[in-house]
Formats: sequence, C-alpha cells, structure tokens
Amino acid sequence: MRPLIVQKYGGSSLATSDKIKNVAYRLMKEKEKDVDLVVVLSAMGKTTDTLISLAQEISPRPCKRELDMLLSTGEQVSVSLLSMAIKELGGQAISLNAMQANILTDSFHSESQILDIDTQRIKTHLQEGKIVIITGYQGLNKEKDITTLGRGGSDLSAVALAVALKAQCCKILTDVSGVYTADPRIVSDARCLKKITYEEMLELASMGAKVLHARSVELAQRYDLEVYVKSSFDEQNAGTLIEKDVKKMEEITITGVALNKNEAKVTLVGVPDRPGMAAEVFTCLAEANINIDIIIQNVSVEGFTDISFTVKEEDLHVTILVSKEAVRDLEAKEVIFKKNVSKLTLVGVGMRRHSGIAAKMFRCLADKNINIEMISTSEIKISCVIDQDKGDLAVQALHKAFELEKS
Repeated sequence: MRPLIVQKYGGSSLATSDKIKNVAYRLMKEKEKDVDLVVVLSAMGKTTDTLISLAQEISPRPCKRELDMLLSTGEQVSVSLLSMAIKELGGQAISLNAMQANILTDSFHSESQILDIDTQRIKTHLQEGKIVIITGYQGLNKEKDITTLGRGGSDLSAVALAVALKAQCCKILTDVSGVYTADPRIVSDARCLKKITYEEMLELASMGAKVLHARSVELAQRYDLEVYVKSSFDEQNAGTLIEKDVKKMEEITITGVALNKNEAKVTLVGVPDRPGMAAEVFTCLAEANINIDIIIQNVSVEGFTDISFTVKEEDLHVTILVSKEAVRDLEAKEVIFKKNVSKLTLVGVGMRRHSGIAAKMFRCLADKNINIEMISTSEIKISCVIDQDKGDLAVQALHKAFELEKS
C-alpha cells in the first residue's frame, strides 16, 4: 500500500500561471516517489480579497450565504488550472470542489466547521493513480449550500482531509520557509524553527502568526497528525515540524512572539453588577457568531462595573450593534470602542517551569514607553493589548530581550 501525503498550497504559491506550472512540476516529481497525493489549494494570489471588495461595492454588509457562494469560486479556478497543468506534463489528475469531495459542514456561513468527509470518491481516484486536487476553504451544508471555513481555512481543509484519509502527514506549502520566532518582516534576525509543539503553534496561530490556521493546529493535535510547514519555492529547506512535546523542548523558555494588528477593543460601561449580566452580554455576541478574545471586568463601584473585551476588527461594526442592544436591555450606560490596537503575545512551553517571564516582558515594554491596556495569560503564553503603532517596536524589543535569534 502506497503512503498517502496531503499537501496544501497557499495563494502566493499559485499567484500566476507560471507558479501554478511550478507546483505541477513539483507534484510530478513527488509522484515519482510512488506515493499517493491529495492536494488542497487556496485561491490564486489576492483573489479572495478582490472578491470581498467587489461584494462590498454592491453591499456594505453582504449576505453571508451569497458571500460564500462568491468566494468559493476562487479555489475552483485554482484546482482546475493545476489539474490542467499536471495533465500537460503527462500526469494524471482530477480537480474536485467541496460538493464533489463530499466535505460536509454546519451552516454557519463564513465561519463553518467541518462535520464529516466521505472519502470514497477521493480513494477511488487515488486507486486510479490520479493526483486528487481539492478546493480548500469550503464545504457543503445539509441544505447543499456552499459554506466557507473562515480566512485561512484551506489549512483546515488540508488537515481534515489528512485525518479522514489517514495520511502519513500533511505538508503546508507557503511563501515562507517555516514557522519563525517572529514575523521576519518585522524582525530581521527572526529564526526559522525546526520543531514546535502543537500547544505553542496553536497559541502563536491564535495570537496573530499567520503561517497556519489555528483550527487546523487544534485538529492536528487531536489526531496526533504530523504537520510540516515548508516553502513552496525552496524544496531543500526542511521547514518546521509541528508535533507533540519532547523532552529537549523543556529547555526552551520562549519559542516565539506574535503580533495581531487586526484587533479592536470594546467596553460596556456601567453594567449592573449582579449575577448573569456577563452571561447575557456574551450570549448575544455568540448568537451573532462573534468570537471574543481577551475579557476584563473591572472592580464593582456602587453596584456597577465595566466589561472590556477584544474582537477582530472586521467584526467591530456588528459587535457595536449587538453590544448597544445588550446595554439597552441591561440598563447599562454606554458602549465605547477603540480601533487601532494590537495584541502582542509571548509563547513558550518553558513558561510552566520558569518564573519572572511576565516581569521581564512588562519591564521590556515599559523601557520602550509602551503602555499595556489589557493582559491575558495561560500556562504557556502572555498576551497584552497595546497601541497598534507600537506593535512592531514591541515585537523587536521582546525578540531581543529574550534572545530568540539564538539557536
């Protein structure tokens, strides 16, 4: 029985016809190793951004069902062109969209979750010796409507297919050489990691490191699937392996620092301080499919309190509308918000066994005159909300202070 490998190529690896031909050539070389290949693709280049802009020219708040229908076209272009390119090289390939690949999701348009994958058709094509090329980022709900998995969802498609097909591993091919200690566009001496644990990668991905979708890491961890992040342009580079914790990683205190500039801070002022108030607020936000991150509730003063939380900046408009309704129903005072904030996060499994990390981080930021507005911690991460215009400086300062450039 031939080993099965799932590969995923991002939009930057498919941005032009020449790049698609290069991917086809690479896959043909891989096929010579007598392996079965399932390939998951994103849309070409900035296609998804272009389609979103087009939708917003028609409607400031487009219907999510229709937006999913529109955005799903980008990946269909990619898979069909790559299949053509492979056939032009003399290979066998077939492209499948989400319906043809039987990827079943729930009905939360624009942020759906994969429920099941019927792999029978994929396996049949693999037995025929074909490279099976599947649209990432999308699925089909029980009403047969197209859904999408959220930005970066092609990573999740690839991992889910690898799990369903019991693949040997999943390789995420992108425009960077692997997972870095920080964004190399911000920190010039950021170091590419050879290995990283699922826990650390999940925290980095959740906190702004855009190299991998957070939900894909969570799924890989659940099924103990080996995931490699590699460059689609440099075949010799080994990239980064994401796997379980190993003993030698106990020596590492800090693994990396992440920055998410796509954040907004919302505060509900004067909320009555009685049981159930927070539950009502966040239930309303959950029903609007808004993901909340850092939450802080102030000390009660004369029976009232303030509740602050962060959301994605693109969710701010809806968050304000929902929050204003909640404030009215709870007889609170008002909703205030702040754009242009960033979430800065320090991650490392070694935090569990080392004291003084938070103190060192806060002192480093203070020395750079960077104010901290909110703080959130877990066993392996510390996150701070800071002004957006101080984000790059903060990353550079922390990377240097914790000597992350050193192997």
